[in-house]
Amino acid sequence: YATQYIEMNALLEKTLKQKLEIIGFPCNQFSHMEPGLNKSEILNGLKHVRPGNGFVPKIDMMEKADVNGKNELPLFTILKDLCPSPRNAKYDKMKCTWNPITPRDIMWNFEKFVIDADGVPIFRYLPITTPSAIIDSLKEQSIL
Repeated sequence: YATQYIEMNALLEKTLKQKLEIIGFPCNQFSHMEPGLNKSEILNGLKHVRPGNGFVPKIDMMEKADVNGKNELPLFTILKDLCPSPRNAKYDKMKCTWNPITPRDIMWNFEKFVIDADGVPIFRYLPITTPSAIIDSLKEQSIL
């Protein structure tokens, strides 16, 4: 999914930067796929490893945090309450690194939420949904 960073940069380089803000919340709760200790280390990983080649994300990158379980950021409690999972989640308890496990939990890195200009969460997308597919959908619905 790290290639989605490249697509996010491309979208923000277009005129969408005036209408769109993308905020990334790194998380290590999914098979420990985000090993960077802090924002600086994560940004260095993006620059030199994945996607690499000097890549610098244009999104607003936050510090690494939990998005599920008892230590989840309050923001994600609200987002998950207002935007239920786009499909019925089934978790392998052996792979989950958080507690408690709930059906509204984020399933994997790069799950996405769309929040409107008034700060109201309106959509939630699975990790496989590309940023450009979300933009196309928002344009079709005259949201963007």
